[in-house]
Amino acid sequence: MKKLLYLFIIIFTFTVQAQQKRIEILHADNSTIDEEKYPGATVLLGDVFVEHEGFTLRSKKAIYYKNDNIIKAYGNVVINQGDTITQTSHFVKYNGNTKKAKSWGKVVLTDPVMTLTTDTLDFDRLKQLLYYKNGATIKDTANVLVSKKGNYYLETSKFEALSEVVLTNPDYVLESDHLNYYTNNGQAFLHGPSTITGKDSFIYTEQGFYDTQNGISHFTKNSRLEHKDRVLIADSLFYNRNEGFASATKNIRLKDTVNNMMIRGNYGEFYQKLDSAFVVNRAVAITEIDKDSMYVHGDTLLVTGKPENRIIRAFNGVKIFKSNLSGKCDSIHSNQKTGLTQMFKNPVLWSQENQMTGDIIHLLSNTETEQLDSLKILKNAFIIQKDSAGYNQIKGRDILGKFIENELEDVNVIGNSESIFYARNELDSLIGIDKSTCSYINFKIKNKKIQDVTYFTAPEGDLYPLSKLPENARQFKGFNWRIKEKPLHKDDIFKDDGNITLVKKENASVTKNSIPTSKKNRSEIKESDKIPIKTQRQVNSSVPIKKSKKSITIENINKE
Repeated sequence: MKKLLYLFIIIFTFTVQAQQKRIEILHADNSTIDEEKYPGATVLLGDVFVEHEGFTLRSKKAIYYKNDNIIKAYGNVVINQGDTITQTSHFVKYNGNTKKAKSWGKVVLTDPVMTLTTDTLDFDRLKQLLYYKNGATIKDTANVLVSKKGNYYLETSKFEALSEVVLTNPDYVLESDHLNYYTNNGQAFLHGPSTITGKDSFIYTEQGFYDTQNGISHFTKNSRLEHKDRVLIADSLFYNRNEGFASATKNIRLKDTVNNMMIRGNYGEFYQKLDSAFVVNRAVAITEIDKDSMYVHGDTLLVTGKPENRIIRAFNGVKIFKSNLSGKCDSIHSNQKTGLTQMFKNPVLWSQENQMTGDIIHLLSNTETEQLDSLKILKNAFIIQKDSAGYNQIKGRDILGKFIENELEDVNVIGNSESIFYARNELDSLIGIDKSTCSYINFKIKNKKIQDVTYFTAPEGDLYPLSKLPENARQFKGFNWRIKEKPLHKDDIFKDDGNITLVKKENASVTKNSIPTSKKNRSEIKESDKIPIKTQRQVNSSVPIKKSKKSITIENINKE
């Protein structure tokens, strides 16, 4: 049995040795044996040339250990593997059995697509793998890549750079701790925290792909793109550097650092050369106004223009929320240079306890103080304020309002002005309903209530006991209390998304036919039911009412 085992070992050893071809000495000017200094070795001198299975080595001096199938080369060592790999260095140790080479001393390796330089390089011919642990530089036709540790797979042209990776391109610098880079096509795959710094852009990501030759990238984890005054953050970010185009998906945040504005959504496209962007899917623009935030939501948000003249547009189902102001309309146009925000198509605003509607609504902000400055409601202006007994109402052709410290305080109603007020005494007891008309009305808002009402230019009106004014005469034509639509919180702006319809006129008790004209009102109300105006002035009402014959024009109002 022992003899059979011994025979098997001999046969196995002979087979392995047969498979492991010996390093072949093709040339050397001289050879010698120095058993004292190099036991078991042959010293080769002068133009040494050896070969092993397609691998050749040239050097000035070499120590060849025949039994171990190992050669150590010194001085101007040149390695070649077929027609693809050429390497120079000061020293090389090559093991013909394991087919592994270790080179050191100004190592320079080239293949058809790249050049690698390092101080120490290992080469595993079986795996066709080059690797280093003390820093290296790789150059291809477009990039220079430096890393502390790395592996280079010759068959796939894949360079796995680890630790302190820096890839330098004429247009940018890429830094990472783990980068897989393909030298044959310039494609890079980023793993872990990475940055790409360009002339006018900066990218941060923790996972992604970058095509360095075509400037196309896709980042998928904690990604951020900074371009001049804008910062784009998203879960998934596609970027074409050459086209200046980016698209983002899920949890988008687009920050405008110049105008203190941010846009959020779940899908967006951004065009750097056009200074424009659009965002959809729960899109909302958030603007800083005097340490408060205004939220504007629509199906689509469009941002255009350079920082000094930026325009924001919102379309379809637009809603606004601010701590002291909210609104709704079909579309909005906001110019951040002028501070003018325009609301179109069935707009409504709620300021404090007042609902304001009209054909078009304008909000003007002071661009220096970042505070709301003034309000314009153009055509069919209507203000409603709920009272416990009914609704205070003011309507006219146009309304001009003034904000003081972001609170609407001074309001002027211009042209064909009408009002209905529930007048109360100092004990807050209802004493009647004032219904008046004139050319122009001014009123103040204090503590969220309409106060100090003044009528100008031929005012007419009466104060009626509550029981003497019919229900259908207590609301003006066009009355529509839309409080159910009012956003009460910033998250309310997303309610009813996907089910957007034009707001219908409500209040079934008031129809077009049931609303009496002013003449019909007068015929239905007896003279004895009216409280004379002179008596009205003596009433201590919570809404002081003044009548004036002063002639007012829009020009006068603007001067005031």
